[in-house]
Amino acid sequence: MKFIVSSSYLLKKLQVFGGVINSNNTMPILDNFLFELSANTLTISASDLETTVKGTLEVTSESEGSIAVSAKLLIDILKTFSEQPLTFVVKENNVIDIRSTTGNYSLAYLSGEEFPRPADLPEASKVTMMGDVLSTAIQKTIFAVGNDDLRPTMSGVLFQFNENGLTFVGTDAHKLVKYERLDIKATEAADFIMPKKPLNILKGILAGSETQVVVEYNESNAKFSFDDMEFICRLIDGKYPNYDAVIPKENPNKLTLNRSQFYNSVNRLSLFSNKTTHQIRLKMAGASLIISAEDVDYSNKGEERFTCNYQGDDMEIGFNSKFLKEMINNLSSDEILLEMSLPNRAGIITPIDGLDEGEKVLMLAMPIMLNNQ
Repeated sequence: MKFIVSSSYLLKKLQVFGGVINSNNTMPILDNFLFELSANTLTISASDLETTVKGTLEVTSESEGSIAVSAKLLIDILKTFSEQPLTFVVKENNVIDIRSTTGNYSLAYLSGEEFPRPADLPEASKVTMMGDVLSTAIQKTIFAVGNDDLRPTMSGVLFQFNENGLTFVGTDAHKLVKYERLDIKATEAADFIMPKKPLNILKGILAGSETQVVVEYNESNAKFSFDDMEFICRLIDGKYPNYDAVIPKENPNKLTLNRSQFYNSVNRLSLFSNKTTHQIRLKMAGASLIISAEDVDYSNKGEERFTCNYQGDDMEIGFNSKFLKEMINNLSSDEILLEMSLPNRAGIITPIDGLDEGEKVLMLAMPIMLNNQ
């Protein structure tokens, strides 16, 4: 088994695939890349049992075979080379020779037969979307996802596909993001929960991509195919919470804000907030908005006053500044709308501008009870 490949081309691919590999695997074989060679094509796989990524590279070769090579060691070796062709020669004694323009190197390999195979997706449903649409949907929702092992369904993003459009939801019970694409339809209705790790890798690869992604899914697995790559991952089992039930429908109090000005103000005042609650206070009265924060334990206090566009009753409401910053920072509009009903009901943030046709974003922040209420 022998093949020739560009060092930088191989390294670039392996660094993407390496994102799937865990630092402490239960099976030693999972510390490796699977190399499968046939004619002028090298297929590389990496897996953590939950997620498998496969991709093909063009190489110069006339042989075939499969081996497993140490992922960390191979990436570290490739990083040291300048751009040049490398010749890989697999020998019988479980040693692979790498030949560069200046030297020869040998490292051990394992049999490719031991490498776990990804799940098949029989009777899978299918939807196609642009890569940058999927990347945006992940980016808009993944930051709101929880890390609680006791609530595994909240540790992933909900994908809801039907003939009306696609909906993506992330929540940790304190904040919630609902991102919709009404311009992309699915032929069959389906709900599934995608784990965070493969989504983060997909988000990075597909950012700004014009390529088409085919998403196939059944009850237990999902597969993302694009260009010369495939991601196959096990879905999170369980029923997602009824997120629509927590979104208040009647919100008569409406505050229109300049997004960057509001973010800067919240960011600044968060430095004065209590380090446990991160509480920030919004007080609306007429055309006046007062944003304040206080940490009584350290006598830290900050307050900023604005004239604002506000319609509704005078009210005072508290939010976690950390969550508020994350949400505002994740929007790209110039103006945002904050809708509220009561100080003990969730506030809803939506962008006023900057959305594509068929694109909708709704962010929900649970309030923090103020000390004087």
